[in-house]
Amino acid sequence: MVYGDFCDLYCKTCYNENVEVNEMPEYEKKGYLVQDFKVFRLQSPMPVPVPFHYHDFHKIILFLAVRGDYIIEGTTYPLGPRDIAFVREGEIHRPVIDSRGPYERIVIYVAPSFLSRVSRPGADLSSCFRRAPGEAGVMRLASGHTHELLSQMEKLEQTARGDGFANGLYTEALFVEFMILLHRALFSHELGTVKEAEADEKIQPLLGYIEAHLSGDLSADALAKEAYLSKFYLMRRFKAATGYSLHKYVTMKRLLYARALLTESPERTVAEISADSGFADYTAFFRAFKSQFSVTPQEWRKMRAGR
Repeated sequence: MVYGDFCDLYCKTCYNENVEVNEMPEYEKKGYLVQDFKVFRLQSPMPVPVPFHYHDFHKIILFLAVRGDYIIEGTTYPLGPRDIAFVREGEIHRPVIDSRGPYERIVIYVAPSFLSRVSRPGADLSSCFRRAPGEAGVMRLASGHTHELLSQMEKLEQTARGDGFANGLYTEALFVEFMILLHRALFSHELGTVKEAEADEKIQPLLGYIEAHLSGDLSADALAKEAYLSKFYLMRRFKAATGYSLHKYVTMKRLLYARALLTESPERTVAEISADSGFADYTAFFRAFKSQFSVTPQEWRKMRAGR
């Protein structure tokens, strides 16, 4: 039995060899991906409300039947059939689904490292996730068209459940083909934006500013000045718009950035990475990293180097 996407099936006790749940304060990391990608279909309703959380992998969701919203980094997208959500590694998000209606979707988890391996010059298969802050995280397939993309995703999901000769290799080939078709649909504007998406006009630009200045001064005073708001009003408005506190959001983004640098820059010391990620105090960084990821920065680097 596949319990699947923990954004959709949030259960603290269930797990299988591919995914499990980790409890963490404020934001939860949900799921582990121990393979290059995973494809599955879910038709179950939402059992309980899902908190804000993030993943260590990219995620694509094709909604086949749904009533509700999807919140990605402070923007709320009303969902409909044939919508496709793109959730980048480390993005904080949650679904808000009406449990009274049907909820069917095809979900893809994919490791960023795998997309890097199969991409080629001029054909970056991860570019669908590299949008600027505030750009659409949910796209809508144009109505009135029979999309090759839909049939390819259906074929991919069915093949992923098979066990025929060289099924893993065949599934991988279909996955790469799907990603190519997906990007062609994006570049040819077969996928449009969800015009009804809602975002706070002050907070959304601030999220982009935070992402671009993780090593700089991101104190409440500095961000209030950037947003032309009083500090306490900004803190209340940020919480209302995103569901989490300004301090927690900034800390999490800095930790995720530091974790990426630990993997991508093995020649740099942990202390250097701590400072470049915006932590003025190494001890505070060390404790926050271990608290959030359950390993020390050195242990994380060693684990990743062994892969």
